[in-house]
Amino acid sequence: MEQQKSAAEPEKAVIAGLAADTMDPGSRSTEESLDELEALLETAGGVCLARALQKRGAPEPRTFIGEGKVKELKELVETHECTLAVFDNELSPSQVRALSETLGIRVIDRSSLILDIFAGRARTREGRLQVELAQYKYLLPRLSGMWKHLTGQTGTSAPIGTRGPGETQLESDRRHIRRKIAKLEEELEEVMRTRDTQRKLREKNNIPVIALVGYTNAGKSTLLNALTGAGVSAGNRLFDTLDTTTRRVRVDETLEALISDTVGFIRKLPHHLVDAFKATLEELKYADVLVHVIDASSPEWEEQVRVVDDLIQQLGAGNTPRIEAFNKCDIYMGETPPRNERSLEISAGTGAGLDALLAKIAEILNVARRKVTLMLPHSKAGLLQSLYSEGAVLQVEYSQDSILVEASLDAESYGRLKEYIAPAAIRLEPV
Repeated sequence: MEQQKSAAEPEKAVIAGLAADTMDPGSRSTEESLDELEALLETAGGVCLARALQKRGAPEPRTFIGEGKVKELKELVETHECTLAVFDNELSPSQVRALSETLGIRVIDRSSLILDIFAGRARTREGRLQVELAQYKYLLPRLSGMWKHLTGQTGTSAPIGTRGPGETQLESDRRHIRRKIAKLEEELEEVMRTRDTQRKLREKNNIPVIALVGYTNAGKSTLLNALTGAGVSAGNRLFDTLDTTTRRVRVDETLEALISDTVGFIRKLPHHLVDAFKATLEELKYADVLVHVIDASSPEWEEQVRVVDDLIQQLGAGNTPRIEAFNKCDIYMGETPPRNERSLEISAGTGAGLDALLAKIAEILNVARRKVTLMLPHSKAGLLQSLYSEGAVLQVEYSQDSILVEASLDAESYGRLKEYIAPAAIRLEPV
């Protein structure tokens, strides 16, 4: 029983970061980014017992934060009996090795921690493929540091039994990982082809798509549940959702759409993850509307918005119509400045503001829609079924000669059906 109890205890860790003048502003550590790193650590099952933020002109090549700060960190490790050190910045393999040797414990960086969280959260085959690909891409350039003691196997100083012309363990592992990466990329290509087929089918059926985007833990899954009753897990944890969920939503009385939840963004998101999740994230490019969910209760919301905006641009979705939904207005009583005419306050938890959100979505999706009365011959009854599937039918009346249909059409459907538009004198009576 004692062994089971200790196994459940969180791993004790110290966290550290560097703010150097020569670093890009987005990669420097701050007290706020260390707070976020601590939350990531808790998400991964660890506990932060001490933290250190170093400020200096430039990173120190060997230890990153400098010998003096490492000595201070070692004292914290020994005082709190830590078994793990997590750095807020990305470390080189040689820096990880030097820090591990000096501190006497395992050392990982922010990217490694996020990858670990993703590995534990992915549930679908697609999600697991994406995480595994990101992990291998992260590992490949770091192999030389892990196998440094084996890189000279062909020389006279190599261990007994390993001398000779055979390839080193490092070279063997590199070849193995490159093969794995190629296989995973091939499988993800198949995922992308499947997504492309599904997307073309949606376009053919004229079903608009809404994508929820935002910083991790902004409340996207809660909003999806509130709008659709999807029942998606929506805990108060970073990266609670990794696998995309898509549901139908009734936008207004004439329009249905598909709405998708997406993986949350975060500052310093490992580029390997962005690359690996392209199969999922590229869907943003093809959405008709992006709903950017913003945590209004976070003191860091402006920085979080900047991170999300940058990633949206990076993914090629910068021109997609966007609504900014300032969420959690039930727990944040301050004012959120109106950034544009498509900003509004909501609470996914209480439902406040959701009608206004749907109205803004409808405004964008219906901008090119026209209300018409169609006079369809009975031989064209199949067109009526198509209109039903598009959510465009408002009212139907059958007569001996034809089918009168009041419908709300987008530009494409209007052009396709304009020959059936009834004369102005023919209108359906309100039901």
